[in-house]
Amino acid sequence: MPGKILITGGSGLIGMRLSEMLIDQGYEVGHLSRNPEKVSVYKTFKWDVEEGYIDDSAITYADYIVHLAGASVAGSKWTEERKHEIFKSRVDSTNLLYKSLRNIPHHVKGFISSSAVGIYGNSGDRLMSEESNYADDFLASVCKVWESTAWQVKELGLRTAIFRLGIVLSDKGGALPQIAKPIKMMAGAALGSGKQYMSWVHIDDVCRLFIKAIEDTQFEGVYNAVAPHPVTNEQLTKTLAEVMHKPLLLPNVPAFAINLMMGEMSKVVLASQRVSANKVLQTGFTFEYNYLNEALETFYKSPKD
Repeated sequence: MPGKILITGGSGLIGMRLSEMLIDQGYEVGHLSRNPEKVSVYKTFKWDVEEGYIDDSAITYADYIVHLAGASVAGSKWTEERKHEIFKSRVDSTNLLYKSLRNIPHHVKGFISSSAVGIYGNSGDRLMSEESNYADDFLASVCKVWESTAWQVKELGLRTAIFRLGIVLSDKGGALPQIAKPIKMMAGAALGSGKQYMSWVHIDDVCRLFIKAIEDTQFEGVYNAVAPHPVTNEQLTKTLAEVMHKPLLLPNVPAFAINLMMGEMSKVVLASQRVSANKVLQTGFTFEYNYLNEALETFYKSPKD
């Protein structure tokens, strides 16, 4: 029987789509929000991570918790203040959930948290599995602490799964509209060498994976949430241009120019991450969108195609 799912970060890109898909499958959905008085179609409970406050009834409501909250990594330049916010928003929110689950009587059966493939850093063309070594740059160190904080929930006897998300493709937000915009304007170009790998996943597949992890008790531990066929930045740019019927006229944008524009955040687009989906595939999960062109066509296919 479908149960009650409590989602943090419910108003974000993945949270909104996941909420829709859960409702379609008969689940009840509740969101944790700093502003529960904002009009929402979902039951909303108050929490305030900075204050360390969470409405106890949110925890007693839930059968499962899906934890997606965290300040956007690509939202603005990485000042020291912004980096602090990226770190704290993930780690403090996870800690708050852990403490609440430890202290409040509840009937939660599982805890599913997001993380990111950023944990592998710039790993060139090596295929990274869940057992691969972590990097030691800023994003990797955020992911490490984030995951170890989420992992504490397992000590409470709760089934815990952590998904390391790749680049989530959606036309509603995230990286894809940013990449598509210059291509639409005939100004598309690969970034840096263009040879850096990008491990991507269609938003609907990510949401199906979260739902599968709610329903299937074999999901425990860490999984890469990426489609089976990562591509280089150049392949991504070319495939997107083809799907949009736009020419690619410009040379690659040199790495130094990206560094100038984005500062340290340029690592997000210049780092190479070729990440394996094998562990997820071994659970029996099937991706609807295995190949990039299939995924992109769901967003940018023109009516005449």
